[in-house]
Amino acid sequence: MKQFSTPYVVYGDHDDKFHEECGVFGILGHSDASTLTALGLHALQHRGQEAAGIVSFDGRQFYTEKHMGLVGDHYTNPVTIAKLPGTQAIGHTRYSTTGEVALRNVQPLFAELEEGGIAIAHNGNFTNGLTLRRQIIATGAICQSTSDTEVVLHLIARSRHASTTDRFIDAIRQMEGGYAMIALTRTKLIAARDPIGIRPLVMGELDGKPIFASETCALDIIGAKFVRDVKNGEVVICETQPDGTIKIESRMPARPQPERVCMFEYVYFARPDSVVAGRNVYTTRKNAGMNLAIEKPVEGDVVVPVPDGGTPAALGYAQQSGIPFEYGIIRNHYVGRTFIEPTQQIRAFGVKLKHSANRAMIEGKRVILVDDSVVRGTTSLKIVQMIRDAGALEVHLRVASPMIFHPDFYGIDTPDRDKLLANQYADEIAMAKVIGVDSLGFLSIDGLYKAVGGKPRDPANPEFTDHYFTGDYPTRLLDKESEKPGRKDSMLAANG
Repeated sequence: MKQFSTPYVVYGDHDDKFHEECGVFGILGHSDASTLTALGLHALQHRGQEAAGIVSFDGRQFYTEKHMGLVGDHYTNPVTIAKLPGTQAIGHTRYSTTGEVALRNVQPLFAELEEGGIAIAHNGNFTNGLTLRRQIIATGAICQSTSDTEVVLHLIARSRHASTTDRFIDAIRQMEGGYAMIALTRTKLIAARDPIGIRPLVMGELDGKPIFASETCALDIIGAKFVRDVKNGEVVICETQPDGTIKIESRMPARPQPERVCMFEYVYFARPDSVVAGRNVYTTRKNAGMNLAIEKPVEGDVVVPVPDGGTPAALGYAQQSGIPFEYGIIRNHYVGRTFIEPTQQIRAFGVKLKHSANRAMIEGKRVILVDDSVVRGTTSLKIVQMIRDAGALEVHLRVASPMIFHPDFYGIDTPDRDKLLANQYADEIAMAKVIGVDSLGFLSIDGLYKAVGGKPRDPANPEFTDHYFTGDYPTRLLDKESEKPGRKDSMLAANG
């Protein structure tokens, strides 16, 4: 397999959206464990397109397959699945943030401990991961990756507790930030979620066998039954007994806190057909578009979504405003994120490789573009110009989320604060001039809260994690606070 280090980005929206970097899936006790894990990862492909890995166990030994690229490029091959025997498996699909693009960072990560092997897959980011990494390296640890997930393995190995479960719990008690994590041992499948539930994790069941996944869509693809969300701060231990039955135990090692799911799961990350914390994602996005039409009305002839993220919100906007909805932009779904060795001429095509204007729906009309979010604004500028080139009389941009002012440290790839559009210009009027639209309107934070939760935001007790809009970070940021200019390891900790 050819491995590449620094891919060339072909189209301009690579860094103009927030990027979720991981999806996790695990199953215990099923004869088709690896196949089902591959299917689950395929459903979670939207959460990470850089690499994917699966670890299985057949009662004697662990098996690992890790590959750069999409799930379908490797795990639909029967030869690859045949290399992953066993009745239990966990998998991970990845989009890296601060860590390097390298096979050694692809999860699940595996280690041999005193009690036997353990594999871990993690979605999120530890806000004290780099601090802990420095500490364990200073005491003699040797790290094989630049992933913050590896810190968990070291903490498990160093724990003085007797059982793997207790060692695992001891390790996560030391971790801070947002995470949904699954671990596989010889007899156990363990799932854990951070104390305030920033990252989602669900529990399912197929043929009486337990499953954990980042989203419900991964259960749907294999015909599994949704059982419940893993609670914030909960550790669920599924253990195969000598008679073949599976014992399921729930433990709550963290102090109970109100759940605060990441708001961007509803805005952009989760698949529209998923249910996150009891809320259908498609419905919340459509509600956001309806609220946007109420808050930021504008006269127009057609409502056009920026595909695919803006489609549900555009439908809501059209329904609420009474303005016709049309697919004025056609997305090419067969364009990958990168080319290995593109020419400058190919790179210059930019956003047109991914989006094309549907001139028949645009020419001679006042177009209302609806997108889910705007980060840098670079792609918005290109799309607006494309719409104008197709003959639009006016272009008005409506965004189904608030302005983004702050970076994320809980597992979302975000630009530096000074590169966020909202921090570069004073208001919507100034931003509109930069993007090239006749008007620009963002949904308010209360409008988004109403779309997702049904009530306005309570500043004293916010229902969701929303710091990118408000600056209200739900945990301390130990790594950020301890960073010193010029440190050689300041970029080592990769989101899991």
